[in-house]
Amino acid sequence: MKRQGFFVLSLALLLVSSAAAADFDWVRDFNTRAQADPAGFRASIAARFQIGDAQITAVLGNVSGPADAYIVLRFGEMSRHPTDYVLREYKASRGKGWGVLAQRLGIKPGSEEFHALKRGQDLYNADEGKGKGKGKKVSGPE
Repeated sequence: MKRQGFFVLSLALLLVSSAAAADFDWVRDFNTRAQADPAGFRASIAARFQIGDAQITAVLGNVSGPADAYIVLRFGEMSRHPTDYVLREYKASRGKGWGVLAQRLGIKPGSEEFHALKRGQDLYNADEGKGKGKGKKVSGPE
């Protein structure tokens, strides 16, 4: 009976992990592209978010990868919080998921803006490759 309970628990954890992996499924490709052209990525981030090299370096030095840097900057834009505040919240909610961070920043995980970010990013355009989420426009705060 204990073995069956362990199996059910393991299956439930696998299903939850698979569901979580489906969110933000553009991240892996985004990271690959950014790591293939770091200078181009930094230039794109600078232009997209109107920030300088020092701030880009600070963000990249405090996150797991380029996609996390992009999401942190988008969350700052969406929540209207400064980047250093978003980075503190990012560290505090590490491993809890993007929805938890969004909530900590006052972004509703059920909002259209959050769902648009889950579906894709707006840094790389659709003509540069094929894949789910590429080139989809994510609207910023108005």
